[in-house]
Amino acid sequence: MTNNRLRLLTTLPLPFALLAGPASAQTAAPAPAPPAGNAAQGPMSQENANPTAASPAAESYPAAASGDGVTSGGYNQSRWAEDWTRFRDPAKIDDPVDRLKYIPFNNDGDIYLTLSGELRLRVNQTTNPNLRESEAQRQDINRIFLGGDLHVGEHVRFYGELAHGGLSGLNLGTKAANLSNDLALQQAFVDVTGDIADVHLGVRYGRQTFADGPNLLVVPRDNNTLYFTFNGVRAWAQSATMRADIFDFKPTEYGNDGLGDDRIEDERRFSGISAGVVLPETLFGGSKLYLDPFLWRLRDNEAVWGGTSAREVRNFYGVHFWGDAGPVNIDWTINKQGGQFDGRDIDAWLVLLAQTYRLGNDRAAPRVGFHFDYASGGGAYGTGTLRTALAPFGNNVYYSYQLFATPTNLIAFAPNVSFQAVPKVRATLEYQFSWRDSASDAVYRANGSAFAGTQNVADTKIAETARAQIVWTISPRVSFTGRYEHLMAGPSLKQAGYRSSDFLAGWLSFRF
Repeated sequence: MTNNRLRLLTTLPLPFALLAGPASAQTAAPAPAPPAGNAAQGPMSQENANPTAASPAAESYPAAASGDGVTSGGYNQSRWAEDWTRFRDPAKIDDPVDRLKYIPFNNDGDIYLTLSGELRLRVNQTTNPNLRESEAQRQDINRIFLGGDLHVGEHVRFYGELAHGGLSGLNLGTKAANLSNDLALQQAFVDVTGDIADVHLGVRYGRQTFADGPNLLVVPRDNNTLYFTFNGVRAWAQSATMRADIFDFKPTEYGNDGLGDDRIEDERRFSGISAGVVLPETLFGGSKLYLDPFLWRLRDNEAVWGGTSAREVRNFYGVHFWGDAGPVNIDWTINKQGGQFDGRDIDAWLVLLAQTYRLGNDRAAPRVGFHFDYASGGGAYGTGTLRTALAPFGNNVYYSYQLFATPTNLIAFAPNVSFQAVPKVRATLEYQFSWRDSASDAVYRANGSAFAGTQNVADTKIAETARAQIVWTISPRVSFTGRYEHLMAGPSLKQAGYRSSDFLAGWLSFRF
């Protein structure tokens, strides 16, 4: 086994070998307990936001910060990140569904299958869709996932996931394939892992979700019916206090029909390194804080700015600082963006600052906070340097449930409060003020397209947005989420012919 592990290490990229080297000469420190999660951006930015993460027991880096998303009650948005090996002990099986989480195929129990699935029934109602005065849109949506996670010994795992999205209703327009899809191969990959001294190593190849970065920059987008997935390779190395994650991906473009019409987007390529450091727990008198630098590159042969479609190569140089310091939860990202679009230099910035304060010692105590976000803009409708910031695959419901906003040419400030209204019901209220950074640039939707004509309006105020969300955790497997938002269009939108809008949604989810 030692020779196999050494061969695995020599195939990994140089940053991982450097990480593995010094760590192997040390004794691993106990991993600190996971934090409460990114609560500052969690309540309003994620559906069924989850406070902790689960990972294989061999992993020494804190599971909540390992870059695999977050988990609650054993469940993760990326189902392959879950660990159900506790059900090796029959005494811990409470009902027949538990038996699906660990199905052994040998006496040692190291060859086993975990089945997972989800059924989500959802209704969305949006007035003035696309912010134009028109008949309301109603979307009746269902999501069905079924996944299988096959572990073949300690070091090899195969994962596959099928998904269906059903869509009906009123005033639907063109049905997006991530909402309406007869059947899609949502994920399919193989990974190989191993340990050398105190360093955990792994490599994964295939179609997969990816969330190793700030939630507002890269996330599987649970708001959609089908997840946003990538195709390619991801490899990682983790010690007790440091980690590195290198990846090279192309996005999945879903068709609306069966398995045969999905394709890999050769027009876009996303690659880079995400890293992490566990900061000393003694900071600020006791804390669980993480510093995650990242260096990414996004190539898009069909990027569009100011009506021009051309090749763009955008580089992301950033750092994500997050975690808990006593009652304070912080989630801060600073990101410098460079590169070129159509031969023009890119010079853009993203500054994303979210923080909350817990009013009490109980983890369920109310939280008050705010987020301030700056996304530079300018140059899209001119020549010279392009200053439009871009969040490549982020969670845009953070700014608008109707997907009418994105962190491009945007300044946003939003105070919020989150509290437990009744047992098992968490409520969040927020009020957001939004402006443009550059009045000569447009207001941008979540998909990156401009609201036509807004670049010709001199006023910078975009909107004021009031929103509310409740999450009722009926049981570990069943939850109900309700959302409401009222977007009050400001001069930047009104003077270009756009209107205010209301959004109301509710969905019931069952997971196993």
